[in-house]
This record gives sequence, structure tokens and C-alpha cells, in this order.
Amino acid sequence: MNKLALFDCDGTMVDSQANICASMEQAFVAHGLIPPDHHRTRRIVGLSLQEAVRQLLPEQDDALAAAVTQSYKDGFFELRQQGGVHEPLYDGLLDLIDRLARDGWMLGVATGKSDRGLNHCLGVHGLSKYFVTLQTADRHPSKPHPAMVELAISEAGATTETTAMIGDTSFDMEMGVNAGVRPIGVDWGYHDRDELLLAGAHSVALTMDELYETLNQ
Repeated sequence: MNKLALFDCDGTMVDSQANICASMEQAFVAHGLIPPDHHRTRRIVGLSLQEAVRQLLPEQDDALAAAVTQSYKDGFFELRQQGGVHEPLYDGLLDLIDRLARDGWMLGVATGKSDRGLNHCLGVHGLSKYFVTLQTADRHPSKPHPAMVELAISEAGATTETTAMIGDTSFDMEMGVNAGVRPIGVDWGYHDRDELLLAGAHSVALTMDELYETLNQ
């Protein structure tokens, strides 16, 4: 069966926190709310947008959470249209992806981004050609539900035993555990090493080279 390396996007492949924090702040202000500090916003990166906003507004009703969610979407879209979205790749990511592809790995993405956001991100960085399966929050329940991983395995012709879920948050690790695949954490993203291990990570890579070696163990 095929080997599948399934990557989270925000905080794992690209550093998108500046865009996310700015858009969340703008959405809260639009509704007369005190914006969350950037640390709180970083904590919810990886969840679907609707679930992320709910967690940031636990005392508010669903209608307000939905309105803030829509304001975030509108603001982020406007930022992208103005060329203001900057999502730099982490150093060494492109080389890692290319190396895995040449080794015969099937590659995929499982992200809290929308289809539009993911396609834009991959296109800007010339990564689209590498991935055989793309799973987003548009078509699945929020992480840590295993639906994204399960469909990715099917589309890639892999199995749970030959699949690794790679991510920077506890949500990614929990999703991997729930799907019965190997969760591998990375320490350059938005949750710390201890959290990743507690959430079920088999290991946490410190560098792209270490991630490559871990995948091939």
C-alpha cells in the first residue's frame, strides 16, 4: 500500500499567524468586541473557523459567533485581494516535500483552512503539484474529528498503518490518534512540545531533516 504523509498547513508548512491574528482582531472590532490577544488566537489555529470563533467567544450566543465568523472571512478575503496575505514557508519545507515525493511518498494536506485559502497558499508557493489529496474545513467537521484523515487515506490509496499525520497543534495530534494513524509533531508552530506529546504525538521533530528521518523510521 502507498505511504501517505499528511500535513497540516498553518503553523506546519506556512507561518500564517500574522494574517490570522490581524483578521481576527478586525472581525471582533467590527462587532464592538474586545479582540483576543494574539496568544489566544494562536491557540485556536488549526480548528475550523467557526469552531475557533466559538472557543474565543464561549459566553456569546451562536448568532454573534456566526456574525464574527463571517466578518473574519470577509476581512481575510479583502486582505488577499489587496495582496496583503503573507504566508511564508518554513525554512526547508519545500526541500522536504520534494524529497518525500521523489522517495515515493503520497502527500496530502488536512487543514482548518477553506478550499479557497488552501488552494491560494499552495499555488503561491508552487506546491499544488505535490499533493494527491487536499482536505479542508469546508467539507469536514473541525479537527480533531478524524474525517479529514480518513478520506485522505482513501484518496491516496494508503492505510492507517502507512499514514502519518504531521502537525504543530494538539488538534492535529488528537485527529491522528482518532484516525488510528501515526501522529508526528513539529515544534516550530503554535503549540509547544509537551502539549503535542500529551495529545498523542509519537515524536516531535525539531527540524525538517529530523522530520524526514522520523517519517522513514
